[in-house]
Amino acid sequence: MPISPAACPETAPAARPAAPDRPPRPHVRPENAPRPGPRVRPDRAPAPLPAPRATPLLAVSGGQLVAAPRSAPAGPGRRRSRPSSNPYLRLLATPGARAFTAGNLIARLPMGMLSVSAVIMIAGSRGSYALAGAVTATGLAATAVVAPFTARLVDRFGQARVAVPATALAVLGSLALVLCVHHDAPAWTLFAAYAATATTPNTGGMSRARWAYLHRGDPAALHTANSFEQAADELCFMLGPVLAATLCGALFPEAGTLVGAVLLMTGVLIFAAQRATEPPVTPRTKSAASPLRTPGMPALLAVFLATGAVFGAMEVVSIAHAGGAILALQAAGSCAAGLLYGSLRPARNVHLRLLLCLAAMTALMSLPLLAAAGSASLPVLALCLLLAGAATAPTMVTGMTLVQRATRPEQLNEGMTLAVTALLGGIAAGAAAGGWLVEDAGTASGYTAPMSAAALALVIAAAGGRYDRRRRT
Repeated sequence: MPISPAACPETAPAARPAAPDRPPRPHVRPENAPRPGPRVRPDRAPAPLPAPRATPLLAVSGGQLVAAPRSAPAGPGRRRSRPSSNPYLRLLATPGARAFTAGNLIARLPMGMLSVSAVIMIAGSRGSYALAGAVTATGLAATAVVAPFTARLVDRFGQARVAVPATALAVLGSLALVLCVHHDAPAWTLFAAYAATATTPNTGGMSRARWAYLHRGDPAALHTANSFEQAADELCFMLGPVLAATLCGALFPEAGTLVGAVLLMTGVLIFAAQRATEPPVTPRTKSAASPLRTPGMPALLAVFLATGAVFGAMEVVSIAHAGGAILALQAAGSCAAGLLYGSLRPARNVHLRLLLCLAAMTALMSLPLLAAAGSASLPVLALCLLLAGAATAPTMVTGMTLVQRATRPEQLNEGMTLAVTALLGGIAAGAAAGGWLVEDAGTASGYTAPMSAAALALVIAAAGGRYDRRRRT
């Protein structure tokens, strides 16, 4: 009997005998003959069903043997891969995420290189750490003024259109600094050249803006993304100074600045080329107020200012007490804590979580003070710094989450850049306070500065939360 398509005629035709030159097919049986069941050996499991395209399902309809489609599970080549249980692997599986993350990491590494390289280069050439510190402080002050304006342009015209020319101008400033130092130019040219690097865009803020656009409406994914970005910050600031010092010492004093400038430009070009993940530009109305006027934002910026003082004071005091290499342990503790924090569920009450993180930071910052006051050994102090850094990343992640919620979507880059600017200002103030305490009271007493700054941040956050609740009621 021939096999026809799956169609049922109203009248069944008579069965035709097989052609004499074509032997009958042994697997086709008469209509009324019973079909034997499959023979399965008791000691062998039945073979898996073949793929649906290999053998169709045969059935009898209207006296004809017809071929019907078979629905079966997909074969081994078609099995859908289960989503990973690791939240960071799921995050990086977002289309386009790996490309812009790679460019962002390359561009972010010089953030920890350029200031250290400038200090080594200027101090080695002019023989004055005071001049080197003044030049870098000038660049930091210029960044605090220029960075929010650059971020506003990014929000208004797009990341690629603003970040690339702004980075090119910053790279030219770094190259001008190298030439001025190499050719022994007047001191004022060093300040002018390094101030030009203030146009460097906040690549970390732009990356966070992309995550917020790609995972809008998904608090869990945004929580993981913010934790990943904070861990990346800690990693770059941990590796950047080491790389800069190695290049300047092994090659020549200007090597750190030159390599940092090349990495910065390359990373921004790779990052800006990923247009598919770039947040769309939202027209900004004239009535849109600055993020500084958003309820709750001034208190958050004050918290970031005090938190930056924790970092600046800890850096200066630890260098004076045990050398700069020990600071890598604090960054390592913060990086590990940030990755662990990102695997947890996001908090329902983010402001309460911020208070808990700041309270933990205040308590953990007392450990280096106790170790230094008790004349503990260097390994004990290193362990205390490792534990002290464990509260850093969770605090920063929670604070950035509040900044994202308090800022309008079309002003997200500007809002996060304001937070970073406040953080940099706090680092400068904390470094000055820590240096003053070290000179007047000793390194052991200097560790009171980061603990006091953490307590101040906790008080500001608690007071800001109460004020916001009173305004809402």
